[in-house]
Amino acid sequence: MSPDGRRLAGEACDLWHDGIPLQRDAFSRGPIPDFLTKASRVDAPITPPVAATQEEATRTQIRGSSLLLAGRLLAVAMNFAILVLIVRYLSKADYGAFAYALSIAALGANLATFGLDRSITRFVPIYEEQGRYDKMLGTIVMVTGTILSLSLTAILLVYGLQGFLGGSLIRDERAISLLLILILLAPIQALDGLLTGMFAVISKPRAIFFRKYVLGPALRLAVVLLLILGNSGVSFLATGYVITGALSVAIYIVILFRLLREEGLLQRFSFGTMRMPAREVFAFTLPLLSSDFMYMAMNTSDVVLLGHFQGSAEVASFRAIWPAAHLNQLVMTSFALLFTPMAARLFARNDRAGINDLYWKTALWIAVLSFPIFALTFSLAEPFTVTAFGARYEDSATYLMLLSFGYYFNAALGFNGLTLKVFGKLRYIVSINALAAVVNVAVNLALIPRYGALGAAIGTTATLVAHNILKQAGLRLGTGISLFQRGDAVVYVGIAVGALFLLAVQLTVSPPFYVGFVLAAFVSLLVLGLSRKSLRTGETFPELMRFRLARLLLRE
Repeated sequence: MSPDGRRLAGEACDLWHDGIPLQRDAFSRGPIPDFLTKASRVDAPITPPVAATQEEATRTQIRGSSLLLAGRLLAVAMNFAILVLIVRYLSKADYGAFAYALSIAALGANLATFGLDRSITRFVPIYEEQGRYDKMLGTIVMVTGTILSLSLTAILLVYGLQGFLGGSLIRDERAISLLLILILLAPIQALDGLLTGMFAVISKPRAIFFRKYVLGPALRLAVVLLLILGNSGVSFLATGYVITGALSVAIYIVILFRLLREEGLLQRFSFGTMRMPAREVFAFTLPLLSSDFMYMAMNTSDVVLLGHFQGSAEVASFRAIWPAAHLNQLVMTSFALLFTPMAARLFARNDRAGINDLYWKTALWIAVLSFPIFALTFSLAEPFTVTAFGARYEDSATYLMLLSFGYYFNAALGFNGLTLKVFGKLRYIVSINALAAVVNVAVNLALIPRYGALGAAIGTTATLVAHNILKQAGLRLGTGISLFQRGDAVVYVGIAVGALFLLAVQLTVSPPFYVGFVLAAFVSLLVLGLSRKSLRTGETFPELMRFRLARLLLRE
């Protein structure tokens, strides 16, 4: 395994790398927590990476993240095709029951993972570099055992409380019967995340690409095609999801053991000398769970409350369009992997100007590259929803518009939450995460009983916007990151004008979807051209300048 591979894998989720100074200000008063100064440290120092120039760091981040984004597009296309086929084939009640059960199963997987997949990518490469194979094996065994134990607990709770769930949460026998099947995905999905982290540690991106972006979606697509061709029911779909998920994890495990043997690591492991660094691992993991719990509350509370107050059909109306709205964060999640270690290195050198430049250039690229998705799911929400899911889901267009605005707003302002974590503002992050989770549940409780899926969309969107504003305020007051760099505001103005123009055309003329699609593509190119100076496209992607069209559009 190459040193660069080890460094990238080890730093991808390491927000507080050893050697990074921890600074205090209005958001981190009092002594520095022990887990940052003691528990999360390892026995030997790590040699800091070679310094890079400010512009080179930003350029590397954008280019590398764009490459990762391209790899995800294949899986997104396949998963969206799967969603469209399922929604169109199943009745609204059956899809609502399936979506309800799948959401609860995903919650169980998130709880079972307990953030420990990030500990794998943080501690395992460090212990390997130090030759501490006793702790390396102990970390793997401890994390795997914890995940399996929590998964088993979740399964037993669902089976033991199925009577209570059926009588209290949702009065739909189909949803409960599907949940009894899909809850088996909890350990499968949790192990999948753990194994992905292990492949990142041993620097095998091709294996991750094949398993995560090709094999998994392809197997699920095969299940859906068999469902339709065999005219089967929703139970067949749920069982197929479990079987294909288990098969993918089994293949993952076989490949991992083969790679560990090739790397010579299996020969170095000994259960007799194994040490489990529980204090270091859990001290690093526990403070990060507040973000996970907030998003779990946002993504699950609306489904649970809709099922309880409104029934499966309303769950279907809301969950059918949720993945499309969530696509507005596709670019953001792809850029996140390389942003964190790059920002951490700049912070270690106390290069505030470099962090400011990295933050806003990354945010601008995310905003511009996400705009075509935002245009389709916000400005063209109605024709997009009807074209993709059919006339039965026409009412869901309003929910799609609201959710798309919230998720795009969250993405377009960049990595304010990650940057706060890089600066060590954990107390502030935990506080606003807890506040957002409580407010989201409270708003949903107030709106869903009366307005159904519309209330859920309003509650989720309002929480996303408010939470992002709080993160941006913390970033400005606690780190000194500027609100905007000079000249960059024109990018956001152009995005707003473009989106509102497309929406006005849709509301007044109502052109066919293909006409709106072409118009949205044209406006997206205009936004890109308007943003060329702020994005520095010529120096970031100089190879594009060989093409005449690119030169006309992107030349500064």
